[in-house]
Amino acid sequence: MSNEISFKKELICNFGFPVWDNPTEAMIEAAFEHHQMRFRYVTTEVTADNLKAAFEGVKAMGYKGFNCTIPHKVAIIKYLDGLGESADLMEAVNCVVEREGRYIGENTDGKGFLESLQSVSKPKGKKVVILGAGGAARAVSVELALSEVKDIVIVNRSKERGEGLIDLLKRKTSVPVQLILWKGDYQIPPDTDIVINCTSIGLSPNVVRVPVVTETLKKGMVVCDLIVNPPYTPFLAEAEAHGCTILDGLGMLVNQGKIAIKYWSGVEVDSLSCEKN
Repeated sequence: MSNEISFKKELICNFGFPVWDNPTEAMIEAAFEHHQMRFRYVTTEVTADNLKAAFEGVKAMGYKGFNCTIPHKVAIIKYLDGLGESADLMEAVNCVVEREGRYIGENTDGKGFLESLQSVSKPKGKKVVILGAGGAARAVSVELALSEVKDIVIVNRSKERGEGLIDLLKRKTSVPVQLILWKGDYQIPPDTDIVINCTSIGLSPNVVRVPVVTETLKKGMVVCDLIVNPPYTPFLAEAEAHGCTILDGLGMLVNQGKIAIKYWSGVEVDSLSCEKN
């Protein structure tokens, strides 16, 4: 019998800025504990100008991987050793996995969101409005396009970033797409089936409303907000008051976390363990 004692735990972290209100650590740690996995997950504040140095540190310390959140989902790509199929398709990374010393970018956001959305609506044939054009919008819009939605409208303040997402969708999918520049309160078209806030508007501590014309939120629409802190945002409250079906970001968070844990460890965890905290 071996008397060897080891306190080794595999390390995972989360890069973001801002990041201290992100609940991913609590969720992932709960799953690690529940399944008695020798892993630790650490939230790490990383500014844009420190991203390369932070990544070099992770490699030097032999981390098994990390998550990327705002504003690093696209910027991290140039430092990685390669991209998995999902990240290559979406040109955005939210999950990095160490594989035989190489750090490979993956994207679990899109599949996580789609699984959550299907609990309230089947996207095939639906008209979709997406607010924002960042990394989360890339993942969600590509996954919806592959699910054969009828068309997608991207609403974004930055013309350059919006056009970048439109170009991506035209290159990688066949869904009809349109860009609307976001000025003032956006009026949601009356024939819209699904509205998704993929921006950081409403994220704690700046819990503010998403600038849309409230009266254009109609009964029968599905309104989603990817913000997880707080999960019940002013945007969702307004939508619910107008008879919309609402979907918060917690389902997406849990679903994408399950996928990420399997990438890092090979272990398939259950939803309840992720939802414990």
